[in-house]
Parts: sequence; structure tokens; C-alpha cells
Amino acid sequence: MTVDAGTAPSGPILAADGTPLKVSLRKAQRVRKLRAFALVLPLLAFVLITFILPIVDMLFRSVDNPVVARNLPITLNVLKEWDGTGTPDETAYAAIAKELVEARENKEMGKVATRLNFETSGMRSLIGKSVRKIRRLKEGPYKEALIKIDKRWANTEIWSTIKRIGAPYTHVQYLAALDMKTQPDGSVGMQPEDRQIYGQIFMRTLWISLLVTGFCLLLAYPVSYLLATLPLRYSNLLMVMVLLPFWTSLLVRTTSWIVLLQRNGVVNDLLVWVGIVGEDGRIQMIYNQTGTLVAMTQILLPFMILPLYSVMKTISPSYMRAARSLGAKPATAFVRVYMPQTAAGVGAGCLLVFILSIGYYITPALVGGQSGTMISNFIAYHMKSSLNWSLAAALGTILLAAVLVLYWLYNKIVGIDNMKLG
Repeated sequence: MTVDAGTAPSGPILAADGTPLKVSLRKAQRVRKLRAFALVLPLLAFVLITFILPIVDMLFRSVDNPVVARNLPITLNVLKEWDGTGTPDETAYAAIAKELVEARENKEMGKVATRLNFETSGMRSLIGKSVRKIRRLKEGPYKEALIKIDKRWANTEIWSTIKRIGAPYTHVQYLAALDMKTQPDGSVGMQPEDRQIYGQIFMRTLWISLLVTGFCLLLAYPVSYLLATLPLRYSNLLMVMVLLPFWTSLLVRTTSWIVLLQRNGVVNDLLVWVGIVGEDGRIQMIYNQTGTLVAMTQILLPFMILPLYSVMKTISPSYMRAARSLGAKPATAFVRVYMPQTAAGVGAGCLLVFILSIGYYITPALVGGQSGTMISNFIAYHMKSSLNWSLAAALGTILLAAVLVLYWLYNKIVGIDNMKLG
């Protein structure tokens, strides 16, 4: 194609291989995108397998409820016609007698009894006792026989529990995690006062996390200021001391606090030697909330120092000098000129420390005792001991929701774009 000087080309501009230039550019851009996606694909797969899938599984387990529905289908089908008052008819008793015996033969009876016992205390013993005796019955009436074996079979609450827990998907675990339950009449109410524990644990977890965050901010602010203002050789030495705990196992650091804070530990010995307390007045600083606060503050302190330091290092000393030259006192200049510029670091550090502390497990488990345990310890208990994975998943989901709400609030107030973590 020949183009005269001063005239526009009459056809599309071609690349070296003869294809239109626009097509060639789109093809090259598509290849670059595919190449970039291939480079990040391993990271995406890692995040998907180790982060997204476990969260999805936790959300599913919190509502999944297959045990009763799988083993008592006939009974549940009969109970659909029951209005929830009095006791069901002979058909329901005959169905549950037959299906409990079959569940025992299939080695599923223990799972059914355990699941029902989570909702109504005593169901496990009731089912175990009934199945051992009902096996000898060859014919009905089953209603009279079951009530004769145990009078609890005439209790409306027992049948309401079976009907309610028979749904393959249920929200009862979220109610339990909030100290609530479904009443026999179908309404939602609070658990008996002696069984309301998770609300207190959530509040304790929130309170301990706020205290740890506040203590870390109080201790980290002057240290970060020194790191940002001291000469390089001194600040480097101080930074090494800040990072030194990361070179030691978390378990070792937590165990060290047990040695330091116990009644016959180093801290109490020092207090007795100085004369602050007597030999008989040694302070209980471990296996309680005090031990949890002290240990968690020390462990999480670097996570507050580093974001603060990264922001303070960028603040020019000329701002303080300008404020002083305009007549401001040192304290006034620091509070009104310097501190507002560190808001991004304060917000990032507080968010990081609070999120880490709200889900802490090892430290409260080792040094917390009864008054210093947090919600993560109860999640672990239901995962390992009671085997109520659905309740553990519900508690974990509520904790995740609380963290997401906190993240949303931080983004609204400070802005996630302003976060600086070092």
C-alpha cells in the first residue's frame, strides 16, 4: 500500500506479519494477561485450598444436620402430621422403635443419641436404655411399651426435639452459640440462666482483646517514637530487640510466663524480696485473666510497634520545629501536630492486634485458667472433646462475622488504603 505525503492511509494499518495492527495488539495483550494469570495461579490455588475452602466448609458445617434425618426418616415423616401438643400416636412410637434398633445394628445409634443430647440433656441415656429393652419386643403396642421403659417418652419436649432436629439443615447451632434455643411451641427463647455461657465468653473475648490492644498501643507508641527518632545505630539495636521474640517459639514464650508469674515464680519472689508483699501474700498472676493479659500483650506488642514505626519514620521533623517556632509548647506540638499524623499507623496496629487477639488460642489455654479462656478455646473444645463440630463451626462463623464488621468499620473511619504495616 502506497501512501502519498499529506494524505491519510486508505486501508487498515498492518503489522509486520500482515495482520491488522489492532488485532495484533489485542492478541498480544491477551497473551500477556494469560501469562500473568499463569504466574499468579499457584498463589490463587494456595489461597483457595488453605483459606477459602476451609471457610466455606465451616459455613456449611454450621448448618449441616444429616444424622437424625438419615437414620429416622420414617419417624420424621410421621411427626410432620403431629401438631406438637401432647404425644404423637402409636405410629410414631412404632417407627422410632424400629429405626432405633436398625440404627444400633448399623452402628449409627450413638451418633443419633449424641446429636439429640446436644439439644436436650438426657436423650443419650434415654435412647440407649430404650434400645436395649425394645429389641426384645416382637409386636406392639410400642407406645405403651416405650413409656413403660422410661416415662420420658411421654414428654412432649422429647418429641419436639426429634422433630426439630430432623431437618437436614438447621440454624439451631447459631441459636445455641447465642445462648438461645427453640422452645417446644416453636418460639425462640433464651437458654436457662445456668446454661448461658457463650454470651459471657464472647464478651470476655471482646474485653480481653480490647485491653490487650490498648496496652499494646500504650507501650508501643513511645518505643516506635524512639525507633523513628534515635540515631540509626541505636534504632537498629532497638529494632533487633523488638524482633527478637519472633525468633523464639510462641509455646516457649508462653511457657516462660508461667515460670515468671506463678506463686513461687520470679516476679513474686522479687516482690517478696523488695517487701511489697509478704510471704503469705503472694499474688496469683497466672491461670487467670491477669496471666492472659500479660502474656498476650508481650507476644502481640511487635505487631503494634511495626505499623507505628513505619508511619512515624515518614513524618518529617520539620513539622514539630515549625510548631515550636510558632509558639507551641513541646507537649502541645506533639499532641496537635505529631500525633494526628500517626493515625494511620495507630489504626493499622490496633486492627492487626485486635484481630490477632480475638482469635488467640494457645496463650489463653496455657495461662488463662477458668477466667482467662476465650471463645477460641471453646471452639477447640467442641472440635476435639465434645465432637460437636456444628456448634464449633457456628461459633467460628460468628467470630468471623465480628472480624469482618470490625474491618468494615475501620475502612469507613480510617480507610483501608491508608493502612501501613511496615
